[in-house]
Amino acid sequence: MDVMGDKATLFETGRFVQPSSREDTDTPDETGEIADEAAEELRQRLAAEAGDVEAMSVLGAMLLRRGDLDGAEPHLRAATAAGDRAAANNLGVLLHQRGYADEAAGWWRIAAVAGSAAAAHALGRHHRERGDEPAAEYWLRQSAEQGHTLGAYALADLLEHRGDAGAETWLRVAAERGHREAAYRLARALDRKATRDTEGDNGVQVPDEVEQWYRQAAARGHRRAALHLGTILEKRGELKEAGRWYLTSAKDGEARAACALGFLLRDAGDTENAAVWWLRAAQDGDGNAANALGALHAERGETQTAERWYRAAMDAGDVNGAYNLGLLCAEQGRTAQAEQWYRRAAYAGHREAANALAILLLRAGDEAGAEPWFSKAAEAGSVDAAFNLGILHAGRGEEQAALRWYERAAAAGHTEAALQVGMARLREGDEQEAERHLRCAAGGGSAEAAYRLATVLDARRPPEPAHELGEPVHRRSECEEWYERAASQGHRRAQVRVGMLAAARGDVVEAARWYREAAEAGSRNGAFNLGLLLAREGSEPEAAVWWTRAADAGHGRAALRLALVYARRGELAEGQRWADRAVSLGPESVAERAARLRDALRQELSA
Repeated sequence: MDVMGDKATLFETGRFVQPSSREDTDTPDETGEIADEAAEELRQRLAAEAGDVEAMSVLGAMLLRRGDLDGAEPHLRAATAAGDRAAANNLGVLLHQRGYADEAAGWWRIAAVAGSAAAAHALGRHHRERGDEPAAEYWLRQSAEQGHTLGAYALADLLEHRGDAGAETWLRVAAERGHREAAYRLARALDRKATRDTEGDNGVQVPDEVEQWYRQAAARGHRRAALHLGTILEKRGELKEAGRWYLTSAKDGEARAACALGFLLRDAGDTENAAVWWLRAAQDGDGNAANALGALHAERGETQTAERWYRAAMDAGDVNGAYNLGLLCAEQGRTAQAEQWYRRAAYAGHREAANALAILLLRAGDEAGAEPWFSKAAEAGSVDAAFNLGILHAGRGEEQAALRWYERAAAAGHTEAALQVGMARLREGDEQEAERHLRCAAGGGSAEAAYRLATVLDARRPPEPAHELGEPVHRRSECEEWYERAASQGHRRAQVRVGMLAAARGDVVEAARWYREAAEAGSRNGAFNLGLLLAREGSEPEAAVWWTRAADAGHGRAALRLALVYARRGELAEGQRWADRAVSLGPESVAERAARLRDALRQELSA
């Protein structure tokens, strides 16, 4: 019988039987197995003593598996001398364990030439360890082509090391025969290939074959395969199964899986158990987990503990640790220390740290020192830094340079940058490009962009079609939808416009609601329009309250309305005062009317 590979391989395949300590308490089943093995060994020993070559070989293999090298060697040598190839292979294993590698290779060669796939595998590994790759490939190929699983895997490993495309074929062969490391490495190779082929695509699904091989390796106890399988499932939204695989991997000692499990638990609201797994991962040297623990303690106000974990992350080689230390110090007003940590992270290539450092320098008045860090961060892909560079150039009046950076940030999805580009295109008269960018910004949640987009669409809206009986027909337009979106986000001018549209269709209650909301937020136009609405409804005293608020905020027409109200009441001096105010506020048409009213009131008072 063939015994494959060296002692480590035998242990890995579970074919070594470890001797039990006398202090162990055997269960009835274990006692029976030991008795059966003892009986088999006795039977083989008797047959070997009678000259049975196969029995010598089997007995030698049994003793070798048990670690009894001295007892195994004479039996294996005797069987080898009689031409037993399995004995020659196992004699090579024995000699290799004793440290006689060259003599072991000699016996492996004899067994391999005689057709032993296990010996060919062992001989191939021997040659590879000595740097003789051609000889290693020859013997490993012999082993693999005879159906030896470990030979196929070792050949794939050699070919992959050389960059040979044939590696995938042999990985697949080994994986199909149940080799878990081969299944994992095949999955990784296919995963990388799929990523290269779809580079630049977002949300690309992992091919089924990749998941299949990860799953096979994970099911056989491969902890990194379980980690990758968990990641695939998590991205797909199958969180329960993802958590199971993370747990399996984490229990086997994979720190990254423990960290990922922590994030999964945190997202589910279980921060207590999340912290347990982060702690386990951080203690095993996972910097990401240490950062997560730091953030958790920072949220709780435990800044000293947070700082300790951020330092642990930094010591583990995670540059985010230094960045987070900078953020922590900045929040505490420790600007000098924040700058120190930001610099450390920025010099290590952390783009957001470079951006934060630039902001810190800019606030301190060091624009010259800030600009290079903004540029470095932006070139490294920081969208915020690109936007900040736009602001920097715009502040200097360098509109074209500002626009280039805004466009760069907008292309990466920065909402405020898209708004700035849209407004610039509006100023240039490029309405089509302006609309495109304003849509992006509005879709990203910018109330100002939603309002600007609504005004663009409003300007090109045709007149309302008339009903056949002459009554206007109101159809809800897209511009109204954008006005309402901006209004619901608190945009005061949009609120006034929505109120005007409601008033135009006769919905007084809705109009008043939006005018009031705008007025209470400080809109003088909202206050003025609310006053008009209330006056039409017969509530002139309340209307005067809102007109007073609008006039105090600088609204000339509101001041003129107040002048007329007080004039009708006979309070001529107060009317004259508001007329004077309207003259000073304007606009020109209002100022002319207010001046005539003021003069009339003055004459009346002097009469």
